[in-house]
Amino acid sequence: MKKVLFTGAGIAIITPFDADNKVNYKKLGEIIDYQIENGTDAVIICGTTGEGATLDHEEHTEAIRFTVQHTGGRIPVIAGTGSNDTDYAVKLSNEAEKAGVDGLLMVTPYYNKTSQEGLIRHYTYIAERVSTPIILYNVPSRTGVNILPETYHELSKLERIVATKEANGDISQVAATASLCGDDLTIYSGNDDEVTAIMSLGGKGVISVLSHVAPRVAHDMAASYLAGDPARSAKLQLEWYDLCKALFADVNPIPVKEAMNMMGWDVGECRLPLCPMSAPKRELLRAVMAKHGLI
Repeated sequence: MKKVLFTGAGIAIITPFDADNKVNYKKLGEIIDYQIENGTDAVIICGTTGEGATLDHEEHTEAIRFTVQHTGGRIPVIAGTGSNDTDYAVKLSNEAEKAGVDGLLMVTPYYNKTSQEGLIRHYTYIAERVSTPIILYNVPSRTGVNILPETYHELSKLERIVATKEANGDISQVAATASLCGDDLTIYSGNDDEVTAIMSLGGKGVISVLSHVAPRVAHDMAASYLAGDPARSAKLQLEWYDLCKALFADVNPIPVKEAMNMMGWDVGECRLPLCPMSAPKRELLRAVMAKHGLI
């Protein structure tokens, strides 16, 4: 069995910006501390929610270095280092390795896309040039590429590829992947509204957006299942389903930044081309947040 990087809820952490739209490292440190104090099991930095697509190379690598240093080994740190440029993914991954990350999150190539054979070659090329465990990231709604179960099976044979963040929304495909790969590939839910369902198929937790505003809930939803209490996991999943959906009422991470600002975190806005939510969507989010006593 390959190494399991974490079990439970890892936060796909935002990148807070200041009034000048620069990375607010003081605020990032405060968020990390709050998450750890409230049960979060891992930090995933510079992913989709962290707006990695609009961080330049220096910001990207510095955010990773800061997160590793500030976390100080309290929980694992996983860095988003995927790219649609295979060589750049290696370069960024090697930089993250120098910073001391515990894992690498590798999104599928976007825009230029690729075939299933291309995915195998892309990930194999990267895996042969890093020394850190890799979590694949399958999010077809954003990349236009879907990792098929048979492709997962081939990639799971590689030593460095240990897990996937599965956000394709197809539970049947998750079942096929779990059946083919077994213990050679840990599966994490990439959607907060599918945690219990994916864990029922052998998943080990979630890479979560919900954790930003309800870290203990996200942790307990996963941890209770792992502890042999699927009924409690399902209860939490259903109780918080409306907020899981509201946090995706607009393009991620627009709603979660809005939600954190409602809570007083002052994390700034998203960088263009992402823009603030419309008033109706904001009020919907506010109502759900208020229902759960978060504001």
